[in-house]
Amino acid sequence: MPQTYDCTDPQGREEGLAAAVAAVKAGRLVVIPTDTVYGIGADAFDNGAVAALLRAKHRGPDLPVPVVVGSWDTVAGLVRDNDARMRSLVEAFWPGGMTIVTHQAPSLPWNLGDTRGTVALRMPAHPLAVELLQQTGPMALSSANTHGNPPARSAAEAEAMLGNNVAVYLEGGPATIGTASTIVDLSGARPRILREGAITAEQVGEVLGLSAGSLRGEDGR
Repeated sequence: MPQTYDCTDPQGREEGLAAAVAAVKAGRLVVIPTDTVYGIGADAFDNGAVAALLRAKHRGPDLPVPVVVGSWDTVAGLVRDNDARMRSLVEAFWPGGMTIVTHQAPSLPWNLGDTRGTVALRMPAHPLAVELLQQTGPMALSSANTHGNPPARSAAEAEAMLGNNVAVYLEGGPATIGTASTIVDLSGARPRILREGAITAEQVGEVLGLSAGSLRGEDGR
């Protein structure tokens, strides 16, 4: 049976973090709060756990799982090109609602789905999520919902959809943004926005020195 911990209470937070760390290290799934929506996560380097995550969401490998990290420094070992564009976005929007797609380091043994050599990375702006990630290392994390349903904004909403597929649910209060992260693709010659969410195209464009229309692909190129 799943275990649910009220992490708005200090004792529940301590017990919940310990249980979640143990579950991730044992190859099981956890649900955690982030600043955008609640997420379902697993050890990014445990391919069996990542496959279980996709099954729990009723989702195939054609929709690969993003990876979340607990610090900026972690990124250097995960990507092939830690270039100026990526560093600018990280400095401007991490931790926060920005997911960056770039080429992954070629030697990584993980299997996140049909990524075609890329990885989607984010650092959530939620203290509970960051504390967990600093103990587990990078986690594969997707919105806590079954495919086609709205992302959960509480642990209870997540459990109603995911049930016994998840070992530990951490309740950290309502998701403060309630909107999924903005996804910026840096894997091609020109940056482009794949999904506009918590951060606007105008905000991204200001950091990268590009127009919002260019990022949205509205300039015809």
